[in-house]
Amino acid sequence: MNNNTPFTQSISLKDIGIENAKIHYQLSANELHEMTIEFGQGVEISNGALAINTGEYTGRSPLDRFIVKDNISENQVWWGKVNIPFEPKAFDALYKKVTAYLSNKEVYVRDSYVCADPNYRLNVRVVTETPWANLFCYNMFLRPKLEELENFTPQWTLLCVPSFLADPAVDGTRQSNFAILDFTKKIVLIGGTGYTGEMKKGIFSALNFILPVFKNTLPMHCSANVGKEGDTAIFFGLSGTGKTTLSADPNRKLIGDDEHGWTNENTVFNFEGGCYAKVINLSEENEPDIFRAIKRGAILENVVINKETNEVDFEDVSITQNTRVSYPIYHIDNIQPDSIGKNPKNIFFLTADSFGILPPISKLTPGQAAYHFISGYTAKIAGTEAGITEPQPNFSACFGAPFMPLHPTKYAEMLSKKMKDANVKVWLINTGWTGGPYGIGNRMKLKYTRAMITAALNGELDDVAYENHNVFGIAIPQSCPNVPVEILNPRNTWEDTELYDQKAVELAQKFKANFAKFEEFANPEIMMGAPIA
Repeated sequence: MNNNTPFTQSISLKDIGIENAKIHYQLSANELHEMTIEFGQGVEISNGALAINTGEYTGRSPLDRFIVKDNISENQVWWGKVNIPFEPKAFDALYKKVTAYLSNKEVYVRDSYVCADPNYRLNVRVVTETPWANLFCYNMFLRPKLEELENFTPQWTLLCVPSFLADPAVDGTRQSNFAILDFTKKIVLIGGTGYTGEMKKGIFSALNFILPVFKNTLPMHCSANVGKEGDTAIFFGLSGTGKTTLSADPNRKLIGDDEHGWTNENTVFNFEGGCYAKVINLSEENEPDIFRAIKRGAILENVVINKETNEVDFEDVSITQNTRVSYPIYHIDNIQPDSIGKNPKNIFFLTADSFGILPPISKLTPGQAAYHFISGYTAKIAGTEAGITEPQPNFSACFGAPFMPLHPTKYAEMLSKKMKDANVKVWLINTGWTGGPYGIGNRMKLKYTRAMITAALNGELDDVAYENHNVFGIAIPQSCPNVPVEILNPRNTWEDTELYDQKAVELAQKFKANFAKFEEFANPEIMMGAPIA
């Protein structure tokens, strides 16, 4: 719903412990935009978009994300470094502090929902401290019609209070910022950080527990689109691998760019009502859909603005590498009606391998697909983080470990079953380096990656010859339309092929070392998907 009409209904927050607050309820996108500027919390750039700064935190803080350990979560959640337990009593005490802090203040409240499929819909009430955080939720969550708000009953509540700082010694947090999920009380509690992604990922984490445990539906950190014949393609990948870019295809309709569910009815539905894209080095030539979506209604985060032109310098990362934009999905022209697709036919695992080892495209067996899904591999390049001077492997289980409350093999087994039932083809796509590692080789050209994905989608790789990789065992096509043959096998692109073999074995060993913590839970088919060297 693209609705900027002011909504006049009033509500109370007493039931969630907030007393005597001045409530701005269900404000339009235009109102929130104008209030942000009026309060000096953001600026409008030349194309009409809003630019804000999220403060100290320009990204998520994984070590400060907790789950309340209680009767519902105790025996279901995979506890550890990703899912850190929090005591129920400590949560109750901290929650009372936050709601008392918001009492007698101005707050912004939005009723919205997640999950485009009505059978899986989850109603969410968001309470934010700033108008721009509320605008972010307008963009990212699904927007109820006006008549749906009359009898709206929240099932989950999300509180986001950046200016509230916890006292770790008293409140049980690690430091002053926190993001805590309580599956019994159905609350996401965020404080001490203005990074908007914490809100989005808080709800995503909740769905990653609710859908598989209670709905037998696979939640996925992926983008998805639909072809003219109704075939759905799914794109998994960590940040920087091209997930948003490659799913925005002018010849296919976009279901969504980040979070989806795959049902037993073999449908794929978007969780969200918008897109949250990285904008580092953004250009209209390479990413036209995202570039053109940045207009009135979009929120740019932590970007640098040229004072003379009032335009964004997308190459300037002096604030953060993690520059972002959120916008409602209707800012993209070519979107799938109702954000639901059927008949998944192709899955793409995206990796930006800065070691230059993995092929630009390869076909996976079901076992290999499960193994690579659990591994969730990409590689960081030098300079992206302090202390990183050469490529480093980055494994994130299920391509979204920070948001997965259950053990990764649970999601992998669900994916394997659905792949087999739907006869889905699975492809590993390396959008990273060719001809050598970062600093020696070159980044794979986007036009070649697009051509390989198009060929896979069109069935043009079904009947070509394949050769198995000598270390990873994955099947490499020997030809692909509109792609030079010499780049298909990465070994052929290195000047020193013996060095390539050595580095390939080293990377394979890193895969195996990472997978060791999953082996006792993995079935024989998954283990058969491991590298062969």
